[in-house]
Amino acid sequence: MKDLAQRALDTAVKKGASYVEARIEDVRQRYLSTKNGQPAQVRDSQSYGLGVRVIAKGAWGFAATDVLTPAGVDKAAARATEIAEASALCKKEDVRLAPEQKYVARWEAPCRIDPFTVPVSAVIDLLLKVDAELRRVPGVTLAEAQMDFRRIEQLFVSSLGAISFSGSEIQKRSYPNSFGGQYQTKGYELVEELNLVENARRVAEEAVALHQAAQCPQGVADIILDGSQLGLQVHESVGHPIELDRVLGTEANFAGMSFLTLEKLGKLQYASEIVNIVADATPAHGPGMGTFAYDDEGVPGQATPIVQNGRFVGYLTSRETAAAIGQARSNGTMRAEGWNRIPLIRMTNVSLLPGSGTLEALIADTQDGIYFETNRSWSIDDRRYNFQFGTEIGWEIKHGKRTRMLKNPSYGGITTEFWNSCDAICGRELWTLWGLPNCGKGQPMQTMGTGHGASPARFRKVKVGVAYSE
Repeated sequence: MKDLAQRALDTAVKKGASYVEARIEDVRQRYLSTKNGQPAQVRDSQSYGLGVRVIAKGAWGFAATDVLTPAGVDKAAARATEIAEASALCKKEDVRLAPEQKYVARWEAPCRIDPFTVPVSAVIDLLLKVDAELRRVPGVTLAEAQMDFRRIEQLFVSSLGAISFSGSEIQKRSYPNSFGGQYQTKGYELVEELNLVENARRVAEEAVALHQAAQCPQGVADIILDGSQLGLQVHESVGHPIELDRVLGTEANFAGMSFLTLEKLGKLQYASEIVNIVADATPAHGPGMGTFAYDDEGVPGQATPIVQNGRFVGYLTSRETAAAIGQARSNGTMRAEGWNRIPLIRMTNVSLLPGSGTLEALIADTQDGIYFETNRSWSIDDRRYNFQFGTEIGWEIKHGKRTRMLKNPSYGGITTEFWNSCDAICGRELWTLWGLPNCGKGQPMQTMGTGHGASPARFRKVKVGVAYSE
């Protein structure tokens, strides 16, 4: 692998490139599912190839190949250089990169149990046990369970330096209360930690009970979001608008652009003073889907303040966009879905830092409100400013006590007004680093996993209503 990556660099330089990156990736994925007491899908796939990104005559070029032979690598490197030279014919200015050091390093994500060593039959048996528990509850008409494992082995080299990366596993299932399951950079031990069978009956009972629950009332109320829903709120109303390529107008697919124009940096009161948000790719932050040692430009993963005491203080940057706004260094957020895609600015672990106190104490301190749990739907405009979210379930809060169950609850607002209404955040003991595995960006689309840590939090005087009617 190293010899082929180095060959790509040498060939591109000989063809006229002033800067070269080469990534070789080997990705294996296994997906298993059951439905109503029967195995549904068992898929095993592998993708192996090389991508070359270059700067020539002041412009970018990219090419990829799955023909990992000297001739195949030479062809891809030469093609990337030709594309850069063609792009230079219509460039507005030369590409400039923020400086970075050279690194030679290896990083492997923690993995106690390699999920690919666990027999498929054992995984299906566990899913069928979960499925059976769900269907024991009268009224359940559809029971599904899924797991998704992924291992990524990557070698990255550039004409600046070199780095190697190995190891990432993702697990998917229908519990706990997050974006269809929990996703982390761990091994099969995550499955064992989740107590799937033990929680199946409760989840099924709540699903049945929702049929008889009251509709969420319409109006304005104080609301409490559970940690997983708040994680998605961070993703949509903080994570996407801080991507600097969206701000500069070089990326607008899927999530649109951003209201966070450059003059707002360091000046905008994004949220109330108790709100602190970081973009943290370092392993110390946790085993998130946005955790890594180096990004796909060879820049170390970093912890970057985004919102400090409510003030907007940071973007997600690349070497090119950091230089474009006069910053000395990229904060290391460039990632590509695979060897045949260019890296883009992507969220790392964009997390709301915890406050203090328990959920029980927060509910007790709320006289009239609604508790929202488990995302069901979301909508936000292409500047990431006006939004509406629906959750699977809600509970009315009256005089400090959680009372009746509510179905089809939704809430909405304007990003900065909403975050400035936050007046309480629960403590570290309730903080969870949730994983969102399917963030889409770019054209052709790239799907990337991101992480979002959050504890439950309260927001005052928020518009609430019914997301779905029967």
